[in-house]
Amino acid sequence: MIVPPETLLLFLPVAAALALTPGADMLFSLGQGLRSGPAAGLAAAAGASSGVLVHATAAGLGLALLVAQAPMAFEVIRWAGVAYLVWLAVQTLRADGPLRPDTASVASGPAAAFWRAMLVNLLNPKVSIFILALLPQFVVRDAGSQLAQFLVLGGLLAVVGFAVNATVGLSAGRIGQALMTRRRLAAGIRLVTGSLLFGLAARLAFEKR
Repeated sequence: MIVPPETLLLFLPVAAALALTPGADMLFSLGQGLRSGPAAGLAAAAGASSGVLVHATAAGLGLALLVAQAPMAFEVIRWAGVAYLVWLAVQTLRADGPLRPDTASVASGPAAAFWRAMLVNLLNPKVSIFILALLPQFVVRDAGSQLAQFLVLGGLLAVVGFAVNATVGLSAGRIGQALMTRRRLAAGIRLVTGSLLFGLAARLAFEKR
């Protein structure tokens, strides 16, 4: 086995605790569910977990270390993430009228939610550095390929995170789906979703490295 069972038993509670802590991925899945329905909330959770897998692979290959040691690269990625979140917030607030799942545009559907969530995750260098700091603590030097261990641990982190974020996104989606057919309620939900996105942008912009 690539990762010893005793290491997995230690890692899983850590992964669960991290997944249950409200963060950018959870809030983004919540916002996408509210805005575009359960399928979009589920897709956003999948996109965020895919981003975690990319970060874990980068950490295993040593690429994340380059970002951690290069202040300019860190800042470029961070501000690209801020700009993208602000753009999403503005697009959300500019939308008008009721939204029904059967008439939702491709731009607000599950596929768009998946790629947006993945990009938001990838443009957060904090996630990369966090994974770089966390996973090596559970890598066993004599257990085989370190890259394979990074992928297994990152995969577990992604699966546990997906389970939690998907639950949040689906629940928010059902609530949003029931309310979005009314113009005023739809406007309120869009305001909440846009505010969440602006909040995530501000958090990424002002959070210390």
